[in-house]
Amino acid sequence: MIPSHHPDDSWLLAYAAGSLDLGQHVAIATHLQGCARCRAWTRTMECVGGAGLADAAPADLGADALERTLSRLDGPIARPQPRAAAEGAPEGLPPFARSFALGPWRKLGGSIRTREIVLPEASATRVLLLESKPGASVFAHTHGALEMTCVLSGAFRHAGGRFAQGDFDCAESDDHHEPTIEDGETCLCLVAIQGDLRWRGLLGRLVQPFIRL
Repeated sequence: MIPSHHPDDSWLLAYAAGSLDLGQHVAIATHLQGCARCRAWTRTMECVGGAGLADAAPADLGADALERTLSRLDGPIARPQPRAAAEGAPEGLPPFARSFALGPWRKLGGSIRTREIVLPEASATRVLLLESKPGASVFAHTHGALEMTCVLSGAFRHAGGRFAQGDFDCAESDDHHEPTIEDGETCLCLVAIQGDLRWRGLLGRLVQPFIRL
């Protein structure tokens, strides 16, 4: 399936430049795994950046640089060991993220539940799996900050359109969402989020203290 919704070029450029935090990096990498168009664009930006480095003025090495390099040649070779995928890791995750630890499933209400992806280093952006049964509706909400969503399976709709497998959705703090899951297949998404969701409406405000995402 060819994705219809993609990250802005600014996000892809930041990914190519290595300037994203780990949570954001995981979200963009998840989209890239299923999107040939964005992978090609990102590779182009990486080549442009590499050409810029090649043209940059060389930096002076320390006086002991050669000695330190030679001393390492006789040392043991550290070979990275492949890490097994975490139990329950979905196929849609990029290979480097499939070994990240997963927290327990936590019910948010109705037929919606979430599971934390435990990042191996500190990040301003949390990452989690969000699973919703067909036909489910998520309370209308706004965002405390940034929210990136990658659809791994199934599909949902909101005012911004239809988002199916491979699609990427990005919401800022002033965006209002009320997603509805399509019938037929459970929808599983990877969500990278900063801050908390703010539930709207009377019912949303009533459950806000009990349902935090």
